[in-house]
Amino acid sequence: MPHHDIFDRGLQFDMAALLERRKVLGLLAGAGLATLTGCGGDSTGAAPNTSSSGPPRASSSAGASASSATCAQIPEETAGPYPGDGSNGPNILTRSGVVRSDIRGSVGSASGTAEGVPLTIDLTLLDSSRGCSALAGAAVYVWQCDRDGNYSMYSESIASENYLRGVQESDGEGKLTFKSIFPACYAGRWPHIHFEVYPSLARTTSPDHKIVVSQLALPRDVCEAVYATDGYTQSVRNLSQVSLDSDGIFGDGHTSQLGTVTGSVSSGLAVSLSVAV
Repeated sequence: MPHHDIFDRGLQFDMAALLERRKVLGLLAGAGLATLTGCGGDSTGAAPNTSSSGPPRASSSAGASASSATCAQIPEETAGPYPGDGSNGPNILTRSGVVRSDIRGSVGSASGTAEGVPLTIDLTLLDSSRGCSALAGAAVYVWQCDRDGNYSMYSESIASENYLRGVQESDGEGKLTFKSIFPACYAGRWPHIHFEVYPSLARTTSPDHKIVVSQLALPRDVCEAVYATDGYTQSVRNLSQVSLDSDGIFGDGHTSQLGTVTGSVSSGLAVSLSVAV
């Protein structure tokens, strides 16, 4: 049975994280990173075909717009107990092959592949200090549970695997894309995807360099459609016992963390989110 995330690491941790974030943002602004607003994926992880009529189909309304008059920074959240970034045990960020768009398979000596409904994750990084213009040349590390609610590198059944973890660099429009699978809903948590933003690929080897750690929330209607398919049976009950408002992470507000989902369960889904840092 998967464990719940650790929600609170204390005031000292929170203050240290905020100070580090502001320090890195100041360095980014001084470096004058090239910026262009945008949203979408690269050629290695294009959004799946949405023309399929195969049931069930999911298309959802969603989260915050990048062109909003206000440029709200993505909320700082806990990394949870299974980050795989060296802050709590294993560190995939120092392993060869971690920089990749397709995170469904393991890298190195591990050979497993995560099964589930295909999900493309499209993120657009925005510089909040420059009016939410695109943040180019930054990097994002994402990780998530599999369709059984387990995390690679930690959960006993898949401790030797490292799939559903990877790093990508944002392009000139702040965009980056991952090919993944739709995560489970495990007991006590709303369906989500973890991510950390770093100032560059070169600085992703340690969580000490991160700008922010946060989580992406998935819309209920899409979750219900996915969990009605084979392989996600246990998620049906878990989803019925939690809501965005009752979740320990998203309960205090989720407007800027709720992804926009397009596509279909039969042909694949795509979730997009603009991340202002």
